[in-house]
Amino acid sequence: MTSTPHTPAGARGAVDLTAMSGAASPSSAGAGTGPRPGSSAVPEGLLVEATDATFSQALTRHMTVPGLLVLWTSQHEQTRAFRDEVVAAAARFEGRVGVVSADLATNPGMAQSLVPLVVQAFGQASIPATFGLLQGQPVPLFPGIAPAAELTMAIEQLLEAAVRSGITGRIDIGGGPAEVPLPPLHQAAYDAIEAGDLDAAAAAYRQALAENPKDADAELGLAQVDLMRRTQGADLQAARAAAAADPGDIDAALLVADLDVLGGHIEDAFARLLDLVRASAGPERDRVRTHLVGLFNVVGNHDERVKRGRTALMNALF
Repeated sequence: MTSTPHTPAGARGAVDLTAMSGAASPSSAGAGTGPRPGSSAVPEGLLVEATDATFSQALTRHMTVPGLLVLWTSQHEQTRAFRDEVVAAAARFEGRVGVVSADLATNPGMAQSLVPLVVQAFGQASIPATFGLLQGQPVPLFPGIAPAAELTMAIEQLLEAAVRSGITGRIDIGGGPAEVPLPPLHQAAYDAIEAGDLDAAAAAYRQALAENPKDADAELGLAQVDLMRRTQGADLQAARAAAAADPGDIDAALLVADLDVLGGHIEDAFARLLDLVRASAGPERDRVRTHLVGLFNVVGNHDERVKRGRTALMNALF
């Protein structure tokens, strides 16, 4: 993870989400699949059309390969046109970055979970909105429709951040440079994640660590899979309500922190648990501390927010 890359000013060409009906008509719903007539063919493997059912799996693909997440709506053609521009720009990077497309008009579950992310990132409920994906986690890039030069610059900066974080995988697109093969146990874990079998993925990463305790990628992968397992089926709104009703409810606070990290709200998650460390004592305090350290491992020690968080945790403990 890294700080937010270049963000163009304003939200040019944006559509106010409050004006959306929340469900596309049958004719518009079909507009969300495949390239538009007359557009260039999308290289195989570059684009994933996410749905409510497949969104989590779409993000896991970008644990090892940088990605772009584009939120748009089939109810407004200009947002679809910009999605196509993002795909075309990504194709020029020959597999170094993939694209996850999210049509919020036809996927109410994604709309419910992602609209708050847009508001928090950009201060407005509007689309299109574009995020980077590093280790499967969203990083705000820009709202609205960016000019081609700014779009390319944002992708370049995302890739620079990915390289600094050791995220250098590639997507095999039509005979282009292939992704570097993973070690067998890492590949087994990745395949299990793709199949939705998080228990098998965790077992593969544990085996990799048993064989090589210094395998940093396996340690990071296991931490991320454990986070996905803890939050599977969780209701963010219910968790937030429980935490707000009882600030001392450790279970609720830990779950909200997990969901915040999964949604890319890293600093919010760390701040919540740091406050709880300061307010608690004894075994409860140690439990919160241990959970927070686990979230540091999920994000990665290279991240500046983790470095600041570790310093803040030391100050809170001593």
